[in-house]
Amino acid sequence: MVRAGWFSPGALLLVMLGGAVGVAARAVVTVPLGVLPHPLVVPAATLAINLAGSLLLGVVVGAFDDQRPRLRAFLGTGVLGGFTTYSAFAVQSVTVGAAAPLVGLALMAVSLLGGVLCAGVGLHLGRRLAGRSVDAAEPVEAAE
Repeated sequence: MVRAGWFSPGALLLVMLGGAVGVAARAVVTVPLGVLPHPLVVPAATLAINLAGSLLLGVVVGAFDDQRPRLRAFLGTGVLGGFTTYSAFAVQSVTVGAAAPLVGLALMAVSLLGGVLCAGVGLHLGRRLAGRSVDAAEPVEAAE
């Protein structure tokens, strides 16, 4: 069940603005690489972007927790949500996998496992930066 009062037009605007920043940052990284002839350049850039974004999202969540919800929405959901891209990862994994199945599987494994690992490291770093305990995870509220 969704909690009452979770939505705010101001938060939505922050997410939209952050998303535009994140998409522009991703384009700055990937568009110039698209002219390079090797077929793995763009998938490698997407992998690096998604791993870096996972790390940074972990830092944002760990550092801000529920203390700065608007900043967390702007940076986490907006900027990092726009910067990272699941859809490009999925298409590139299938495309690479069709030409080189082992490379495609490796790309998928590194993206998924590496993303989770990077998010965990980022969460740890964010909590340390904020002076929070890094040993115990906060309990997650059960959905009703």
